[in-house]
Amino acid sequence: MAGHSHWAGIKHKKGRADKERSKIFSKLSREITVAAKLGDKDPDMNPRLRTAIQAAKHANMPKDNISRAISKSEMSGDKNYESLRYEGFGPANIALIIETLTDNKNRSASSIRTVLQKNGGRLGESGSTTHMFSSCGIIHIDKDKTKEDEIFEIAINLGAKDCLNLDEFFEIITEKEDFYKIKTEIEKKIETLKYASIEWRPLNLVNFKKDQSEKILEVLNSLEELDDVQNIFTNADLKKLQ
Repeated sequence: MAGHSHWAGIKHKKGRADKERSKIFSKLSREITVAAKLGDKDPDMNPRLRTAIQAAKHANMPKDNISRAISKSEMSGDKNYESLRYEGFGPANIALIIETLTDNKNRSASSIRTVLQKNGGRLGESGSTTHMFSSCGIIHIDKDKTKEDEIFEIAINLGAKDCLNLDEFFEIITEKEDFYKIKTEIEKKIETLKYASIEWRPLNLVNFKKDQSEKILEVLNSLEELDDVQNIFTNADLKKLQ
């Protein structure tokens, strides 16, 4: 029986991994389609599209999927997605910013509200949580790609807000408005970036009790499961959830 239950466990894990991969690919495809629809189909001429394609490649998304997502942007009958931001509160009164790409804002609002209410949270009004965050560009560079003094000099010369030497990589923080410009300039010097995106960074992290961590994880996972949701940002100290 041990062998059987072990295999069942592996199958369950693999099934879950495949499902998660499919969900990630779907979200990445949607971002590529929207970026291509809003700008040039050539990633070299469209920084948002280039960033979306890089994120897709980083997630090992097949080239065919990427090409299909770009082609979808040319179909006039295809769904029109709009970027909408929702704000709310989760368990332990943690603040949440939820970014969506949706073709039906009523569906998005309803599904997000349901997840929050089920987990002791609530949807807030516009501006109810954004004042607790700073919107900024984040760029991560592997340490084997450059030296500390070099990347600090590049960051300063390009007008970045900050450059940090973290455990596994260098982190450059930019103003939101300067993100694509600075990212493009860095790519001229460092070909491959580990990560690049516009994020909402909390101004202060919120602590919570150990018995609240399961509920917080549950609400974050449930929101992540929603098709319309692209990104979730919280001021909960996520290191305590690991």
